[in-house]
Amino acid sequence: MELHIESAIELLLVALLTSLVWTSPAAGEAPPLVLGFNFKASPNPDVSYFQPLLNDSSATYSLGFLRVNQDELSLSILHVASSLPLWSAATTRSPRWANPTHLFFNGSLVLSDPHTGVYWSTHTTGNRVWLSNTSNLVIDDASAVLWQSFHFPSDTLLENQNFTTAMALISSNGLYSMRLGPDYMGLFAKFSDSDQIYLKHTALQAKADVVPGRPIYMVLESDGYLGMYQNGSLPPVDVQSFNTFQQNVSGIRRVRIEPDGNLKGYYWTGSGWVLEYQAISVACELPSSCGSYGLCEPGKECSCLDNRTVHSSGGCVSPHIKKSGDFCGGYDNNRFGVLRRTGVELPYKELMGYKRTASFEECEGSCEGNCTCWGVVYSNSSGFCYMLDYPIQTLAAVRDEGKLGYFKVREGAGKKKVGAWVWLLVGAVLALAGVVVLWWYNLRNRGVKGYGEDEGGVGVGPYKDLGAASFRSIQLCER
Repeated sequence: MELHIESAIELLLVALLTSLVWTSPAAGEAPPLVLGFNFKASPNPDVSYFQPLLNDSSATYSLGFLRVNQDELSLSILHVASSLPLWSAATTRSPRWANPTHLFFNGSLVLSDPHTGVYWSTHTTGNRVWLSNTSNLVIDDASAVLWQSFHFPSDTLLENQNFTTAMALISSNGLYSMRLGPDYMGLFAKFSDSDQIYLKHTALQAKADVVPGRPIYMVLESDGYLGMYQNGSLPPVDVQSFNTFQQNVSGIRRVRIEPDGNLKGYYWTGSGWVLEYQAISVACELPSSCGSYGLCEPGKECSCLDNRTVHSSGGCVSPHIKKSGDFCGGYDNNRFGVLRRTGVELPYKELMGYKRTASFEECEGSCEGNCTCWGVVYSNSSGFCYMLDYPIQTLAAVRDEGKLGYFKVREGAGKKKVGAWVWLLVGAVLALAGVVVLWWYNLRNRGVKGYGEDEGGVGVGPYKDLGAASFRSIQLCER
């Protein structure tokens, strides 16, 4: 009898939750604290930035549609006071900010479009969706948590959130990531099909040793440090302290992998975010601080490896980079110029593989005929030859002429392609010019005849040959 009563109560609670049918809160109306079955919402065309759909109990965080690139959306969790995204769903492609796109809950939280299919789903069989006061989005049933956003971080790690070897923080531009290894924290760049590590922080093991074979995890602690642990071990095997280490901070903390590849920590003051930690403190040690084919020198503005091109925010050239990131695949893809430079080195050479060669010429030769190689950096003093199998990024300037670089530059890099309509316009202008010249020529002949030529005579006016202009092609770089 008691079992029937408990079942009835559970069914009543589920029925209460499923009766909460929302399409989207009206303007000025507070979003709900729980989403149940039959919840459905579509983007509002009148919303310019963020459309809230679900709040936590303190109204500190909100889940909703974030407008990006004007006509696209991201399902995101925002810190309300600063309007800062802390989490975003990893969609298969970018949903459009339009009515066919909708979010619904049927046991799974699903973002989809009936025309193009599912963008993202939790693949669960839960009873409700709610947002914790730590910004964790949770789907559960009567007995257990089935899914939580803390297990699927995007670019941000929140206070007291566990970060495991199965997770990754990925920058908003998709170029950089943070991951854990057996005993280290690493930052990686995706410049080609493979990832290049550019920072490796190994556990110092000052208070506890790392036991081989056991996975580690990391936590952003309230006391102001990144702690690395192993199977719940105390004390931590590593501590990366912040500026406010062991200080009372009333606001929340967060760590984010930034679009420039740096890992930074912040705390909230109540009116703004304060920077208190940087994994990389020197700009020239970032993987691409000055963009492609850029040169970084501490205390100076970015410049270009070729010493001629004016540096812009996007770098020095914009090579037509294919997904494979190489020069293989036929004549058209294998055409490149060459750029050589002295006094340069890689900002993270200690983490790169190398081979020893007897000379710079030998090092250069190993790259020249290799279609997967974009360049090499060589040290005369050590004989180390570092080969780059990804498009050239920023090099660090050093006062050592014995450190040399050889870099391939894809033909046409940095030159804007001229569209077909431009050539049509040029052709139309030339045709019009020809008509005008012909009209002027005939008018001039008639004018000569009118100045006293014999009746019936034929006047022939002078003319000039129009020579064809010759143009020289400008090579980007000389081999």
